[in-house]
Amino acid sequence: MPPFVGSNPLSNGFRHNNTTDSNSNIVTIDVGGQLFQTTKQTLKQAGSKSLFSAISSNSDNNSVPFIDRDPEIFSILLSLLRTGNLPSKAKNFDIQDLIFEAQFYGVEQLVLSSQSNPSQFEPFDLEKSVLLPLSGRDSPTAISTTENGSVQVAHGCKITSFDWSLKRKSTILTQFPAIDSMLCLSARIVAAGATDFSGLQILDLVKGSVQKTLNWENVTKSGSTVQAIGSSGEFLFTSFESARRNSSCIMIYDLNDSSFRPVTEIGHYEIFGAELDSAIPATKLRWIPSHNLLMSAGSHSGPSGVLGNIKFWDLRSGSSVWEIKEKVDCFSDITVSDNLSGIFKVGVHSGEVFLADLRNIGAENAWFCLGDQRKVTNGKKEGSGCKIESHGNQVFCTKGGNVELWSEVLIDGSIKGKFGSEGRVFRKNFMGRAKDFCGNRITHLSFGGNRMFVTRKDQQFVEVWQSSVRGF
Repeated sequence: MPPFVGSNPLSNGFRHNNTTDSNSNIVTIDVGGQLFQTTKQTLKQAGSKSLFSAISSNSDNNSVPFIDRDPEIFSILLSLLRTGNLPSKAKNFDIQDLIFEAQFYGVEQLVLSSQSNPSQFEPFDLEKSVLLPLSGRDSPTAISTTENGSVQVAHGCKITSFDWSLKRKSTILTQFPAIDSMLCLSARIVAAGATDFSGLQILDLVKGSVQKTLNWENVTKSGSTVQAIGSSGEFLFTSFESARRNSSCIMIYDLNDSSFRPVTEIGHYEIFGAELDSAIPATKLRWIPSHNLLMSAGSHSGPSGVLGNIKFWDLRSGSSVWEIKEKVDCFSDITVSDNLSGIFKVGVHSGEVFLADLRNIGAENAWFCLGDQRKVTNGKKEGSGCKIESHGNQVFCTKGGNVELWSEVLIDGSIKGKFGSEGRVFRKNFMGRAKDFCGNRITHLSFGGNRMFVTRKDQQFVEVWQSSVRGF
């Protein structure tokens, strides 16, 4: 049976029964024999391209539109328009049924947002819930997510995409032997690069094709491999290193230009003689919106141990406004949190988490150990392979196969501490249930919507961590 029936169908597919007052703001709709009443304003919340908007526009014809669809699901979608949230009775329906109906009415994006709303992320209640299998024998080498909870996973020379409902969309082959860096620019476009293959490629995951290849023209005229990728709302940042590994830079491209026009080049360094530290490429790039600064960080292991540097770049001047040289307990991994106004690292020797307050930009002794200060100079490499990422008001740090959750404890502002004029206290918690504290070493952490995505060494799947209180 067609979705709309009647002797007088309109172009939008519904017929009218002459019972509605054309001057009224109230709209009556007959769905599967059940009458619903709402307002034109509520229907317009669905957007101009939706069927709800079409109903609202045609409601002045003294008739009741009839839609031959499920009235129960319609009532759920109508409630979503009224409140912005799916009602509790939505739990009685399979999510795919809701999505199918939402696509028919043109409000799939609204359902998607209500399901994977970042504001519904519950960091203290996450547990491993779903495994996303990958084809082939390659373990994930890079992972990137979108705000609504879709995820792209690089494994070997392939990229596998999962949409927000965690349904596999596609797997494409790339020219890379293996992908080391990847960043979602949209639901279908990713930037990808490798440390042993020249060029940053902009890939269309739907077409499975290369949209654009970006290169850095270094002075040695050799290839340019990608060490890290980052972005702001306006720019795409790429850390390049020459194929001869004797020079590096950060290229900035215009994200609003379809050709990814190069805007400027910063942090161009060359190795001179035995000064290996003079051209350490950035292996992590993070944009700090509140300060309009780009953080770049890189490290390397040499005769004197693991050394590194962290720089904060002003894009307008192209100069570094703050540099932290890592000599004692260099970072194994590093991240920045605008919400917590801090830079967080996990020390390669100690494995402890450190904080540098962004309110004290320029400070010489920036780091404050949140854990056991005694481990800083123990000579071991307990933090090797550890990962650290921030999301919302929390910081997540991996230790082998486990995840630590660090949160700031609110205290009296009059308390003086070691940081600036106000003390800051952070508390550590372990995540998940007992059964979650197992498995191989964690290699990647990423966040999208209300989920955390985890990959592990030598495993061909992605773990999805969600709130244990799952609902709509």
